Amino acid sequence: MTFINYSILYFDMGWFYNFLFLWIFIGLCTFLFLIFSKTIAPYGRHSNSKWGISIDNRWGWFWMELPALLLMPFIVLISPIEKSIIIILMLSLWVLHYFYRTILFPMKLRTTGKKIPIVIVISAFVFNLCNGFFVGYEIGYLSQQFNFGINTIIGAVIFLSGMYINRSSDNKLISLRKENKEYQIPHGGMFRYISCPNHFGEIIEWFGFAIIVFNLGALSFALWTAFNLIPRAVNHHNWYKKSFKEYPDKRKAVIPYIF
Repeated sequence: MTFINYSILYFDMGWFYNFLFLWIFIGLCTFLFLIFSKTIAPYGRHSNSKWGISIDNRWGWFWMELPALLLMPFIVLISPIEKSIIIILMLSLWVLHYFYRTILFPMKLRTTGKKIPIVIVISAFVFNLCNGFFVGYEIGYLSQQFNFGINTIIGAVIFLSGMYINRSSDNKLISLRKENKEYQIPHGGMFRYISCPNHFGEIIEWFGFAIIVFNLGALSFALWTAFNLIPRAVNHHNWYKKSFKEYPDKRKAVIPYIF
């Protein structure tokens, strides 16, 4: 199969990596700001009307995740990189995650009436646009070839394990909302150890993906995922403890036994 090679997508390698390192630095600064300022993104259980115009929660999720679903595969497919089995594996895992997150997950949500501020949707749209570009461009335009190795096996196992934790935890939370309109304390599975196994699973997923791809773009995405979701998990954890007096004392926020 032949794909069009758009020369407009060629960038100077030095500039690309300068921007990529800057992107990682911005992620680290964002993480530190969210942790120490205790800023809470106003959606889900933390919804409020102080952040301006809002849209339906489900449509918000769709538009936030759509750039990642489309851009990274598009860039790789039109690039000069040989479409080997490893490339197909990378694209398949990426699409497997983002088709669920963009299409299926919003359809499963039991959040009738919930809103998400447009500013959050736009921020997440740009976030996924940047990450999709960095990951796709480095794979498609700056890599020579990818060989099947032990890192492929280890990374795929870690990715799929994280996906299982993420989706099973999401399903548990959705089922609780299905049974009762009010929030409840989740139990079972990884909830025995942490408040946000769905976030933990997603972080694991993208570090597994980074092990498969083994380049800076994929690592930056894994780091950004952690930078974004760890503060979110801490906010959830604190909300649980504040909302439920009987909340398990030994349960951590996002990393079992540690944090």
